[in-house]
Amino acid sequence: MDLSRIDLNLLVYLDVLLREKSVTRAASYLGLTQPAMSNGLRRLRELFDDPLLVRTSEGMSPTERALGLQPRVREILAQVEQTVQKTGSFDAGASERVFRIMASDYAESTLMPRVLRLIRKLAPHVTLDVLTPSDVSFLDVEQGRVDMAINRFDTIPQSFHQRTLWTDWFACLMSNENPVLREPFTLDTYLQANHIWVSKTGFGVGVGVNPRDVQRLGWVDEALGRLGRKRRISVFTRHYQVATLLAEQHDVMATLPCRAAWLQKDNPGLVVKAPPFPIPPIDLKMAWSPLLQHNPDHQWLRQRIVEGAEELNQAFEPFAADFIPAGPEPAHPSER
Repeated sequence: MDLSRIDLNLLVYLDVLLREKSVTRAASYLGLTQPAMSNGLRRLRELFDDPLLVRTSEGMSPTERALGLQPRVREILAQVEQTVQKTGSFDAGASERVFRIMASDYAESTLMPRVLRLIRKLAPHVTLDVLTPSDVSFLDVEQGRVDMAINRFDTIPQSFHQRTLWTDWFACLMSNENPVLREPFTLDTYLQANHIWVSKTGFGVGVGVNPRDVQRLGWVDEALGRLGRKRRISVFTRHYQVATLLAEQHDVMATLPCRAAWLQKDNPGLVVKAPPFPIPPIDLKMAWSPLLQHNPDHQWLRQRIVEGAEELNQAFEPFAADFIPAGPEPAHPSER
């Protein structure tokens, strides 16, 4: 096939069509009219000799051929993006760039203050726009509209690059007047307390929690479920800082990642104890689009985030010894 006869813009059209699964939305995203986008789809069908998108009861669905093409087209466009990008280093001192970072409440409260301090020192005119998981979709990250996602991920698109920032275990945070402190802190006394549930890790708008659905309550309740036990949850919140404030009441307890509990180390009204049962650790990761992998600005941002995480990990290390179970730490994949 003579490549000179192929409009390479069609690959951009195909990439957006397969993401949006709608001619109307794809046209809007690319700033085209709907007839122009429909014509582009017709030309793509001729080029690949395949319908690519077909109408179903659920809207437009990609064909098997289209699903096979999607990661290859994304890789080609990422390479083109890298090729035509301006070369050179990031001028941090002069830059007025806005970096958009999606961070869970846990990451925002523990990591972001240190990252901000580093950025303010090195790039005083740079602005951070910190978004919540409910503000962002994987598509926003994949298309580079959001520079970075920092969270604990159950799943993540294979095309994303990612790096583990730390592993965290769990701690119990409670008032120093909590009645359970009058007895040895065992599983039975833990279950005598009223508990604060806190979690919000995924993308998209959250929904209400069903207290009886243990399988969807998260790490702590799943760990108790494996022991055949269940705690009494009095409050559900999606904010770790709210959980720490509520834990100051004398009859409730929050079980949350150690680094979130560590922020309260100087609070004289709170006590931090290791959970009296095993809870698997969690990994905090940063993830970003392949479109940004070779961007000098983004490389600079990633380095600052890593430095902020390393700084926090060093400060946290003396506190960690009381909460990390004996045995080897889980292995992590390197940045990919």
